[in-house]
Amino acid sequence: MRNLGVLTHRWLGLFTAVFLFISGLTGAVISWDHELDEWLNPQLFKYEGSGQHLSPLELANRIEQAEPRMMVTFMPLNTEAGHTFKASMKPRPDPATGKAFATDYDQAAFNPEDGSMLGKRMWGEIALTRENLLPFLYKLHYTMHIPDGWGVELGMLFMGIVGMVWVFDSLVALWLSFPRWSVWKKSLAFRWKRGGYPLNFDLHRSGGVWVWLFLLLLAVTSVSMNLNYQVMRPVVSMFSQLTPDPFSTIAPKPIDEPIEPGVRREQVLEIAKTEAQKRGITDPAGGIFYSTEFGVYGVGFYQPENDHGDGGLGNPWLYFDGKDGKPIGAKIPGTGSAGDIFMQAQFPLHSGRILGLPGRIMISIMGAVVAMLSLTGIVIWLHKRRNRTLQRYQQVSVDSSLIGGVS
Repeated sequence: MRNLGVLTHRWLGLFTAVFLFISGLTGAVISWDHELDEWLNPQLFKYEGSGQHLSPLELANRIEQAEPRMMVTFMPLNTEAGHTFKASMKPRPDPATGKAFATDYDQAAFNPEDGSMLGKRMWGEIALTRENLLPFLYKLHYTMHIPDGWGVELGMLFMGIVGMVWVFDSLVALWLSFPRWSVWKKSLAFRWKRGGYPLNFDLHRSGGVWVWLFLLLLAVTSVSMNLNYQVMRPVVSMFSQLTPDPFSTIAPKPIDEPIEPGVRREQVLEIAKTEAQKRGITDPAGGIFYSTEFGVYGVGFYQPENDHGDGGLGNPWLYFDGKDGKPIGAKIPGTGSAGDIFMQAQFPLHSGRILGLPGRIMISIMGAVVAMLSLTGIVIWLHKRRNRTLQRYQQVSVDSSLIGGVS
């Protein structure tokens, strides 16, 4: 049975090693994506003008008037002093074809005083320029930049499968780490003075044991991030009822067939404020998005400095039908069934933001640990493979000499 476990761990580990090495290193970096992005690209974030800022809604309207083929699909609802107005954008459908207009950007920074464009980029584009580096690394982390095909986000699907394999392999690895309880201390020790292969082996085995719970947490939440509706929600719903949300009950349109909203964002925002008051939400409306694939608006409620939802389960969001502004769902952190709260915790746990700054530091460290475990695992396999090859060569030499002696 143990031999089967060793073979299982070996081949599952080899299958995931390269991808987890890349995801580990990129995860350590993107824990600080906003700060690093702002440092690398001040032209997209900083604005030193001295004039009066326009309201975010006015800015969005001016932006769309200047580029009628595009619509603002995410925008903050405040303009910070010394900062540009950053917005995400998607192409509108071409009336002649019904297909989305071609575009070379989906994120842009604007002058908060008049709405003129200061810079733009295609988020996640395969490029190592300063403007694209952090989005490139972010998307590499969870898709490996595998292109979509047959209407499926193949990168998301593949890395979700890697996550499921990682969950199972983590359980196998823990079982293998404790061959006999009488020698359990060896599975927690490091032979620092020996160095070389013995230390490499201990870094892989004992290092994995010391942080095993954190590794399992990252593995499970990575499945949630990539296969939320395909795998995680169906599994969780077997144990606890989940509150439906628009993204689980509405079939999305193809990405190149965007849905035009039937109601303006100003109207949705007023409806959202009224709905938030009914629900006892006290934070101001901090951001609004529109999904062109689902035809759904979302309004988030948070303080200007907490747009990433650091600390706890994140920020509350209310969802509205893009045709008429009718409320169609909500995500209120800490409310709902046990399954709802479990699902709310997935991104805060995976990113470490559930604990604020200390959690993000911990996730950066864990990213480096995941990369280390992947690398040491490959070294162990190469070492054992070389030994097995040498043993076979020696056995063949002995057999040949015996045959020669008999003849």
